[in-house]
Amino acid sequence: MSSPTRPPQPGIRLHVDLGGDLRPHRSAKIEAHLRVDVAADGAPTDLPAVQLAVIIAVDVAESHRAAVRHALPAALRALPDRISFAVLGSGPEPVRCYPRAVADRDEWAVADRDERRRAAFVSGSLPLHREGPRPAGYAAWVASARALLTGRPVSVRHLVLITDGSSATAEDRLEEELELCAGQFTCDVFAVGADWTPDPLLVLAERLHGTAEFVDDGLGRAITAALQRLRRVHTPQLPVEVTVRPSVRQVSLSEKAPRPHRLGGLRAPGRPRCWSFPTYQWEQGSRDYLLTLVADSDGDPLETELQFAMVSIGDVHAPVTARWHLPGQSPAQAPAGADSVRTLNAAARMRGALRQGLVALREHGRDTAEDRLGQAARLAVQLGTDWVLDEIRAVAHIEDAAAGRVRLRAVDPGTLGPMILRAGSRPGGPLIDAAGARPGPRCGGCGTPAGSEARYCITCGEKML
Repeated sequence: MSSPTRPPQPGIRLHVDLGGDLRPHRSAKIEAHLRVDVAADGAPTDLPAVQLAVIIAVDVAESHRAAVRHALPAALRALPDRISFAVLGSGPEPVRCYPRAVADRDEWAVADRDERRRAAFVSGSLPLHREGPRPAGYAAWVASARALLTGRPVSVRHLVLITDGSSATAEDRLEEELELCAGQFTCDVFAVGADWTPDPLLVLAERLHGTAEFVDDGLGRAITAALQRLRRVHTPQLPVEVTVRPSVRQVSLSEKAPRPHRLGGLRAPGRPRCWSFPTYQWEQGSRDYLLTLVADSDGDPLETELQFAMVSIGDVHAPVTARWHLPGQSPAQAPAGADSVRTLNAAARMRGALRQGLVALREHGRDTAEDRLGQAARLAVQLGTDWVLDEIRAVAHIEDAAAGRVRLRAVDPGTLGPMILRAGSRPGGPLIDAAGARPGPRCGGCGTPAGSEARYCITCGEKML
């Protein structure tokens, strides 16, 4: 992913909202909502296909050949002209199926009418897992993709992994291999069949900045849609840099929308207080991030505006400023971004509770499942997130969503995998509008903010608005 991007560069707008009432101590947490808007600014609508390299990897057992028999040829016939592509089949190790691995043949095919026709024909005899040695695991798939993709000098490099869980062996090497793949390519995972485990698929999608989803029907259309999305990328890689003041000793950044990811930070060479967080596949639109800083207040003045960090994206910069408040005193008003930061955190808790509840239900922990799904329902009502309520209704009766009361249905645990994938990887819209729609209660007399359950002001005793 380190190849040069195409001009012209998109227009970037960066907005920072700070949340929280900062109290000085040795490990104070400072949270800020970053909203990044990207406009095409004259860039072409679609990335030229010649700038894309895609591997379609089929990790499927012979018994599930029907899942890909028609979908794979259809996806190959729909490839755009001039895209670089390769197809990997299954065995004890990934097998290059197209183009064929011969001495006078390039590792990559470049799509045109003849290449698409030949690839679709060859895919009919795609090698799949058979009885015998156990497959090497997901680490082998991403290692094979890395070996092919890192040598292809194009702007966007991507792996489409189709799996039925055949490679879900002990994944001792997966974490190590994902470290090596960081920044080299992105990945979308499509799960077919019913025997796969959600957790490693979610790890692949999060670490490689893609999505994981279950496809019961329409696999060919799903692959084609994923490639069409890649062509809408205006900037393949765009790091978010955070430069902090000396009192800040921990920095983390998480993307909250449109796709939930925790980003890995890298120290900038020669700049000990600068962290770089690589991000990928920027399309026109908006993204929401939660920046978390941990700072020591020793030596900092109180009630004085301080710049704790500078956030930089391309040539656009925005400061993160706040002040330490005197112990025992409340500020006149909450920071402007307090509501949006609360919403980002609430949305993360909602997704986490939904996923935990579904996992507990799959593992027959019904009390835990009911508790977590109730939490998810309560937060979904507060945030107006209807899709979460729909997911809960599939496994439970919602007796009182606002109070978090649900009653579990009789559910086959083996059917919950697709729901767990959606809870962990489903894209969602930007959160800033929801943040502004539901401000928390505030005292009408002194303006002190409070939690969502507060009814009377802790400072002056007046009823909250």
